[in-house]
Amino acid sequence: MSPDPSDTLLAAQRRSAELEARIAEDPARFRILTGDRPTGPLHLGHYFGTVAGRVRLQRLGVELFVLVADYQALTDRDVAENLPEHVDGLVADYLAVGIDPGKATIFTHSAVPALNQLLLPFLSLVSVAELSRNPTVKEEIEASRRAVSGLMFTYPVHQAADILFCKANLVPVGKDQLPHLELTRTVSRRFNDRYGPVFPVPDALLSPVPHLLGLDGQKMSKSRGNAIPLSLPSDEVARRIRGARTDAQRRITYEPDTRPEVANLVRLVALCQDRDPVEVADEVGDAGAAALKRLAIDAVEGFLAPIRAARAAYLDDRAQLRRILRAGNERASAIAEDTLREVRAAMATDY
Repeated sequence: MSPDPSDTLLAAQRRSAELEARIAEDPARFRILTGDRPTGPLHLGHYFGTVAGRVRLQRLGVELFVLVADYQALTDRDVAENLPEHVDGLVADYLAVGIDPGKATIFTHSAVPALNQLLLPFLSLVSVAELSRNPTVKEEIEASRRAVSGLMFTYPVHQAADILFCKANLVPVGKDQLPHLELTRTVSRRFNDRYGPVFPVPDALLSPVPHLLGLDGQKMSKSRGNAIPLSLPSDEVARRIRGARTDAQRRITYEPDTRPEVANLVRLVALCQDRDPVEVADEVGDAGAAALKRLAIDAVEGFLAPIRAARAAYLDDRAQLRRILRAGNERASAIAEDTLREVRAAMATDY
């Protein structure tokens, strides 16, 4: 019998609280792997959901590995369009929000062959049925109008290789990513049971920030055009927020369950201004949705302006971006090769 998802989430939340306390005591004990696919610029949903947490943890002293998952940009498409531009933009996003390349290892899949070589032994540890049950794979199979690629089908195991190549013991995730991490934990346990102790069993560190919806009330997504990218010009920020969905009630309240679109704009203001959302809603009160949108435009623009300027400055020096990426690739490759040597020795394939 499968565990109740709510029980799984509660357990993950309790464990995350314990981990936060341990991080505060000794951040150097932790190594984090996180990252993004280079399919377009990061948006505010990314920032508040995961990226801000990465910066916070790095500043506390946790070791950070940030993956630009260029191979995984091919999971649900025929070709990865504008890949060099997207890779540069993603690295610039990371730097602009405060990820320190002197402390973090920023790297790409394609530059770390030993990481990808771990995929083969890891695939031998999971069943086709387990892959089919993975929510991301399952949703893609159900939604796709064409054959699902082998890369999409093996996507969760590729993520396990991403996490385990550097022996990360902590992975920041949203609740939707918990099944991915659970598969990584399964791969780690099965490898260690079969071949001997090589890998840690990484823990999930849940983001405390609720998901931001897109401006149309749906899931925020680059492809749906309902997001606010970190690089969005100020006039476009205003245009998109003015077009955001609200409801017919004039008084503004923060009720996420019954008024999700209004609550989403209230939450956006609260996050950008580091305020309580109830306080934000009370401030707008009977002034209505137009006043809330004006407040949101000011809050978002005030938040994004310095990030946008920093990002543009980094993109003006592409050579610096590539130097940062090359240094990260070299470090990640050295670590991956060491791990692969351990794997070969454990599997008795080090001929």
